Parts: sequence; C-alpha cells; structure tokens
Amino acid sequence: MKILLTGKNGQVGWELQRTLAPLGEVVAVDRQALDLANPDAIRALIREVKPALIVNPAAYTAVDKAESEPELAMAVNGIAPGVMAEEAKRLGAAMIHYSTDYVFDGSKTSPYTEDDVPNPLNVYGRTKLAGEQAIQAAGISHLILRTSWVYGARGRNFLLTILRLAKERDELKIVDDQTGAPTWSRMIAEATAIILAKRPLPPGEGWGEGGSGLYHLTAAGQTSWHGFAAAILASRVRNTGAVGPRLVPIPTSAYPLPAPRPQYSVMANDKLQRAFGVALPAWQSGLGLCMDEM
Repeated sequence: MKILLTGKNGQVGWELQRTLAPLGEVVAVDRQALDLANPDAIRALIREVKPALIVNPAAYTAVDKAESEPELAMAVNGIAPGVMAEEAKRLGAAMIHYSTDYVFDGSKTSPYTEDDVPNPLNVYGRTKLAGEQAIQAAGISHLILRTSWVYGARGRNFLLTILRLAKERDELKIVDDQTGAPTWSRMIAEATAIILAKRPLPPGEGWGEGGSGLYHLTAAGQTSWHGFAAAILASRVRNTGAVGPRLVPIPTSAYPLPAPRPQYSVMANDKLQRAFGVALPAWQSGLGLCMDEM
C-alpha cells in the first residue's frame, strides 16, 4: 500500500512516519514540499504519488494567530482536506484526517460524543470543522479522528512550554477552569497504525460498514491546564530532581487570549473502541512515558 503522509515534521506527522512504515510505502512531505494553501499543488502531488491512502495530520494550529489570519487558516484546515478528499475519490483511495476538540463550545459537563452538534468558538475550530465536513461530503472511505490537547517531545506544545518556563521563572500562573484530555502525539500515531493493521486497506477499498466515519481519539481521563502543568512538574522532579516553580491556578478571565476556548472539551472514545478495539490509556500514563523518554 502506498501512503501519502502530510505534515511529516509536525508532532503527529513525525510519529506517523515511524508507525506507518511497516504498513506500506510511506511518501512523507512537509510544508516545503507541499503548500496546503495551494489547491493546485495538492492536486498535482496526489496525482503524481497515486496513493491508496492519504493520511493528513498537517494543519494550521496557531489557535490565537488564526483569529487574525482566518483566510489562511481556512485554506489549510478547511479547503485543503476537501481537495485531498476529491483527489482520493478520483483514485479510489481512502483518507485519514485529524481534527480537534475545539469544534465544540464547551457548554456540556459530560464527555462529548460524535453525535453532539459542533459549535466552535474560534476561527481555528470553525476551519477544522469545515475540513471535516468537506471530507464527509466527498463520499470517500475515510476516518476523521478528533483528538485534544496534543503534546510531544517536538514542536510547540504545552508540555515543552512548561518545561522551558520552569527553568526561567519561580512562579507560573496557569488556567484552572478549562478541562480536557492531554494526548501524547505518539499514542495518536500508534492508534492509527493499530486501526490500519486491524482493518487492512487494499487499494480501491475502504473500511466498509461500521468503519468509515468520525471518531474521537483521546487519552482517557481529564484535567485542567493547571492539573496538566502540575503533573509535568511532578514528573520533572522524579526524572531530574529539579524542584519548582510554584504553580498558581487562575481563571480564564485572568489570562485573556485572542481566541476563546471551550471550558469543557473532554470527548468520549467509546465509538472507536467498539469499532476497532482501540482505547488509549489515562493521560497521566502517556505523559509519564513521554517524560521518561525525554
């Protein structure tokens, strides 16, 4: 199976290069090789590679910057996935795409299911929802995997920010009234490979009844950004002996940002487990493994 992988240097893409390698010939591209804001470039590459499967973790992920660059965010997150899906249909190929908990408004107090109606609060969430809808409208075999609070040893993410600030400051004020599920990028990639291994994808075929569709894929459990930061620092103490800084919980209102965030964006993963027998461990487990490796 030939697999076209976008965003190979991103948090999830970098891990996917390794987990997908045993499953087929992986053609991995970065933003230099493929400008996702250019539909013609997307079409040309897909027609050249002729993949049986397109895996698209690439995205415009600067949540706050998206508020001032809505056209670019829409081009990458909303339009590009639709172009990929159209080209996949021409080839009889399938597609795996990654989306976000930020398609929800956070008004629930229990985990969101795939049947809950999205209502994004920010440009990033709206553009990611547009990408989901474009893929669904194309009528191809697809998996849309919504995940949340992604972190890893590479790129820009909350984990690396906290570790950097821990060396620079004696006190960190961290938001404590937003709740979600921190999810390690490697576990997202490993789960993707397990799904493909369990449901092999011959060229021209899809996942069939009960397979193709939208699924939530996050670590189990939930915490706040403050709780996540506390766990990061506790793991840092265990691994390095470095103590501090002091953590101060604050409300969202005390740390205003351009893009509003959902207060509660925990997602239920039951559908994925039923369909593919895949379930990620608790977020604390993933964090511990990531920190140990780092």
